[in-house]
Amino acid sequence: MRIATWNVNSIRTRAERVLAVLRRHELDVLAVQETKCKDEQFPMQLFEEAGYEVAWHGLSQWNGVAILSRVGMSDVQVGFPGMPGWGEPDPAAEARAIGALCGGVRVWSVYVPNGRELDHPHYRYKLDWLAGLRAAGAQWLAADPQAQVVLMGDWNVAPLDEDVWDPAFFADKTHTSGPERAAFAAMVDAGFVDVVRPYCPGPGVYTYWDYTQLRFPKKQGMRIDFALASPALADRVTGASIDRDERKGKGASDHVPVIVDLS
Repeated sequence: MRIATWNVNSIRTRAERVLAVLRRHELDVLAVQETKCKDEQFPMQLFEEAGYEVAWHGLSQWNGVAILSRVGMSDVQVGFPGMPGWGEPDPAAEARAIGALCGGVRVWSVYVPNGRELDHPHYRYKLDWLAGLRAAGAQWLAADPQAQVVLMGDWNVAPLDEDVWDPAFFADKTHTSGPERAAFAAMVDAGFVDVVRPYCPGPGVYTYWDYTQLRFPKKQGMRIDFALASPALADRVTGASIDRDERKGKGASDHVPVIVDLS
């Protein structure tokens, strides 16, 4: 089985590119982030005609997550237990997590909050969101040590210095701060395994390049898209890859697909 994650930065704008990626890599499951559309605007029919079942969650022109599967889909869950919300005075849940059982694997598409700036309330929201996901994930593994679970998506965290093109540039910015990296490490400590890095070691191996400042041709990127698998699922991983070429050409997303092969 081949599964993947991709922040598409607008599913309607890049629907044809998504279809091309599904076909080119023969993907069985694709976790999608930043769909940027309301539920009623999601181009479901296009993917169903290609043979994929679809589950999606979108509330506005921001955020949004989805899962596409050609190996079955059941037990769809929007949001994880205890997921924090955002906004004042009454925080509301955003469209940042959706899970479904696909081919015997519990696939979660997650879009971690950006954090914006280190002194911004959104940064605290990001840390709380990651802590909530860790707590939920730890409960899943405690309930079933053999659980087949993968948390795939845009984590908006670069765990290591080698995951950014210039650590000094990010010294006073989000994505590489100590608390963010500690929150990501806490997911690993809870038992989840980064199953892509062993097959795609750094430095200089990125999944995101900003549209500005010619970051892509200058090779100034970040590794912020990950697949964290439960121990039992990690044992089934036979390979992984990052489709850097998908960042090329007109109309590309600023992220690229991250692909995992399972026995």
